Amino acid sequence: MNKNYLLLLSSLALLTACSHSQPAKSVDTYAEAPDPDTAFVDWSAINGLNYAFGSIDKRYAKSAIPTLAPSTAWRGSGWRGERISAQLVLWSGQPVNEIEFEFSPFTAEDGSTMEGPIGTARFVRYVLTDIFAPGCGHRKPEDFPVSLAADVLDNVERFDMAGGTTLPVWLSFDIPSNASPGIYNGTVQLKARGEKTAELPLSIEVLPQTLPPPNEWAFHLDFWQHPSAVARVHGVEVWSEEHWELMKTPMKMLADAGQKVITANLNKDPWNNQCFDPYEDMIRWTKKADGQWEYDYAIFDRWVNFMLDLGVNKLINCYSLLPWNHEIHYIDEASGDTVNISAKPGSTEFTELWTPFLTSFRHHLETKGWLAFTNIAMDERSPEEMKIALALLEKVVPELGVALADNHKSYKQYPMLNDICVAFGADFDEKDLAFRKENGLTSTYYVCCADEFPNVFTFSDPSEAVFMGWYTRASGLDGYLHWSYNSWTENPLIDSRFRTWPAGDTYVIYPDGRSSIRFERIREGVQDAEKIRILREKFVLASDMDNLKMLEDELAKFRIKAAPDSTTAALVNHGKWVLEKLSR
Repeated sequence: MNKNYLLLLSSLALLTACSHSQPAKSVDTYAEAPDPDTAFVDWSAINGLNYAFGSIDKRYAKSAIPTLAPSTAWRGSGWRGERISAQLVLWSGQPVNEIEFEFSPFTAEDGSTMEGPIGTARFVRYVLTDIFAPGCGHRKPEDFPVSLAADVLDNVERFDMAGGTTLPVWLSFDIPSNASPGIYNGTVQLKARGEKTAELPLSIEVLPQTLPPPNEWAFHLDFWQHPSAVARVHGVEVWSEEHWELMKTPMKMLADAGQKVITANLNKDPWNNQCFDPYEDMIRWTKKADGQWEYDYAIFDRWVNFMLDLGVNKLINCYSLLPWNHEIHYIDEASGDTVNISAKPGSTEFTELWTPFLTSFRHHLETKGWLAFTNIAMDERSPEEMKIALALLEKVVPELGVALADNHKSYKQYPMLNDICVAFGADFDEKDLAFRKENGLTSTYYVCCADEFPNVFTFSDPSEAVFMGWYTRASGLDGYLHWSYNSWTENPLIDSRFRTWPAGDTYVIYPDGRSSIRFERIREGVQDAEKIRILREKFVLASDMDNLKMLEDELAKFRIKAAPDSTTAALVNHGKWVLEKLSR
């Protein structure tokens, strides 16, 4: 049996049940997988608790001694309303227990303050990942080399660190929107049982620009949500009150990153179980004994209202008139059975089953006041199928919008679709993009399992997540789509690999409201994109051509389809340097 598989089994034996409480927890709640890297590392000369600030562009190996300059102070800068990040790295040859952090207030020379709670410290945990293995299709874990990736940001307040290991800590600082510009100084205390408390200096420069709240960001962020995965991981009944409560934290995290789209499904799983968990029905279809149709929208309505209340309110994208296996199902009242039917586009079944539903759905959306911002959404369907689907929609419900994730380079055939997302590398023509902007239509891009660069796999360079925000602005697009916000694997806190997709492709956050390095960097990229938009608008309005040219020249460097010749981090960080200079 594969050695890595045995390591995984031994780890799963230690895994405790996920807590249903909200963060932050006070103690460690689960055991990580053992490190598959069995190379010998001599920790005997490493005494006591060591620490230094590292880079947020690097994932630090768990079982290796980090090579870091002895930096125990950190400086950062950001706009008012922005979240900025740092990474502190701890390592020790011996166990260190009850590690915790406490932030002081931050004070400027003029007496202005930012309170300590603007800072948070989250312990970086490790998950099993592939070693650079992009590609789509069925895969066996044993076919790819495996390693541990630093990614999970745990919410525990205190942590016990094993001897002979490295423990990164992710520091986040949410700069208040009403903070006065200036340089603020404070500290973070590093405490541990039996260790002398260390006080590390922190300096944050608040720049004289303001980032609006996430619900006002123009960046069109579209991460597909997966409610039923939350129920399965936490062991509760789908759509139960416990389930709704458990979804609040992860979906609020998404809203706070600027999410614009509510993901809903019209019938059975639109993607034919491409994830570990099938998508549970949101609309219950019943064929009455007299042959008439009845549609129960109770779950759909509650889900939409749930997301609207969190601030996700631009679009409702409903999947799909073209499910991947063409199947839909309904309850037959006469027999009490659930009936599955293949309704291929162009067939009699397709027209006869979808026509009454679409008519009812339009009326329901009108009643709720949602018709104007609801799309019937399709994902990677052929031009032939799209032609049939669009003809039916135009005939039955011409008022409904349409969204498409297009991997056929066929967007030119549908110039008036409300929301078109093209695969990375399949650019819109400049004329077509201008037309869409003039008509208020949304144009975005996505990356998938086949894209080596850029991506947000658990083995990807963390700076690629930031690059994607810059690429959006450089390409003149409105935003970015990712197909899986929380389509968790069987044991998402232990193993990010999946049977079909590269490790980490199916989710970017973890259970119990745990963020990730990837998700924080994605949010960072969205913030950068918003800052670019705001500065660009200011320079145009002020006819400041010199600064506008500096910004556009820097953006042009991000109009690339492959990894840069240097490093993605170098490209991103230089862009950030220019952005900071222009922000002054």
